[in-house]
Amino acid sequence: MGILIFVIVSYILLSLSLRKLFEKAGKDPQKALIPGVNFGIWAEIIGRSKNHAWLLLIPIVNIFIYAGMTIDMVRSFGKSSFWDAALSVVYAPLSFYLLGKSGLNYNGPVVTQEREYNQKIREAKESGDNLKVQRLTSKNPFQKSPTREWVDSLIFAVFAAAFIRMFLIEAYIIPTSSMEGSLKVGDFLFVSKVNYGIRTPMTIAMVPLLHNRIGFLNAESYLENPSLPYFRLPKLEKIDRYDNVVFNYPEGDSVVLTPNRTFSVYDLRRRGMLNQVPENEIITRPMDKMDHYIKRAIGLPGEDLEIKEGTVYIDGTAIENPEMTQFAYKISSSQGPVNTNTLDRIGVDINDHAQANQGYYNLSQNEVEEIKTLGNDITVEYIKPSHHENYLYPHDEQHYPGWTFDDFGPIHIPQAGETIELTPQNLAVYERVIQVYEDNELIVKNDGIYINGQIANEYTFKYNYYWMMGDNRHNSEDSRVWGYVPETHIVGKPLFIWMSLKNSNLSDGIRWSRIFQSANKK
Repeated sequence: MGILIFVIVSYILLSLSLRKLFEKAGKDPQKALIPGVNFGIWAEIIGRSKNHAWLLLIPIVNIFIYAGMTIDMVRSFGKSSFWDAALSVVYAPLSFYLLGKSGLNYNGPVVTQEREYNQKIREAKESGDNLKVQRLTSKNPFQKSPTREWVDSLIFAVFAAAFIRMFLIEAYIIPTSSMEGSLKVGDFLFVSKVNYGIRTPMTIAMVPLLHNRIGFLNAESYLENPSLPYFRLPKLEKIDRYDNVVFNYPEGDSVVLTPNRTFSVYDLRRRGMLNQVPENEIITRPMDKMDHYIKRAIGLPGEDLEIKEGTVYIDGTAIENPEMTQFAYKISSSQGPVNTNTLDRIGVDINDHAQANQGYYNLSQNEVEEIKTLGNDITVEYIKPSHHENYLYPHDEQHYPGWTFDDFGPIHIPQAGETIELTPQNLAVYERVIQVYEDNELIVKNDGIYINGQIANEYTFKYNYYWMMGDNRHNSEDSRVWGYVPETHIVGKPLFIWMSLKNSNLSDGIRWSRIFQSANKK
């Protein structure tokens, strides 16, 4: 609400500041107060067609149009320095107010004047009048110094790159093996932020082109306030089953950084390690600055999901695993250890399993079959995962005991608008959804469950939720560990692999066969 008030107040101040500029330009100052009309006249004052103002209605594009119009407005009154342009873009109401208070007069539509002056230079060049070209160029009132040209170009390049990264396409690298064997460690992806709907930024004050850390300063790259509310533009397509999806880590709102990885405070609490962490080492992050994860959408909103012996069941029906899904196996041979160079040639990640030196590996079914052909002495044994207390979602051993990576559920995936009954038995499943993702106060008292101060026997969900799983089923921290992924956390759809380095290391070689391959294979 605070942001909405800020926008409304800024628009009112902008309209008021335009009155004096309209008057100086010979326009009716009262029209500066008429929404829509004021922008059309503004466009005329700078030398554009009134129709140019319609571009302000196009999301994303309007950012560039507005910035250009503010700069051209102050230029039309003779203010053409770098800082004049910067102030007009950062906060036009203040820039226009100061301009109206100054003794500067309207010099005419700068866009038209610049276009006409450049036309004179072109005509002189075409006629071969080099003296006239030299004279016009030396007296060009619109020409910038080399330093100004360089600074403007650099700022525009950073702004354009940040704009593309923020709204359209961003590059990512696969840092872990949770998606082996479809996506490998060291795969570089381009991810579209348009397909599932552009999510507008929530964090305003940030270092351009950085996600959440300034490496050399060992500090966060943003300020949590001021911030904007969640908003998403219409999507081009819905998330389908088996789609690979990039999203913000759902438990990433409070984290502890270590040299090897980032832990959520919830993970550390479940491990009994949180009391070992000083409070000043806990970092809180807004949604759009939480770490990026990539997993495969296995369960969709409104569905019931269960895993039996490694097979996923949706609404009671078994679904196929993606072709390159991996599970843990032990490879043994009566002739001694299997040559790791042979396994590497087959495509096995020989460093992926914690007990690789004892013959344990994460393998796809194709790799299992190929390893079996290496000799009659070789056996490949499936390793069934064991139960770890309080490790798997919803972390409630009393009501959901004995769940493992291979035997999990059943669990229901919430859908926007759906109403479910709330009970002490299922509260652990939906508690974080209600409290954190949908921003409600939830308190359990002796006489029942209270939501926002009212006793609640049921709850209606605001958002859609997804069940995300890694293809490396026995080595993936995914929804089985931290639960649902809200639609608010969805970032984008991976498009293709544009580079692939073995083990994320150039010295280990480039995987040429993976370059320009789809990043969304089933």
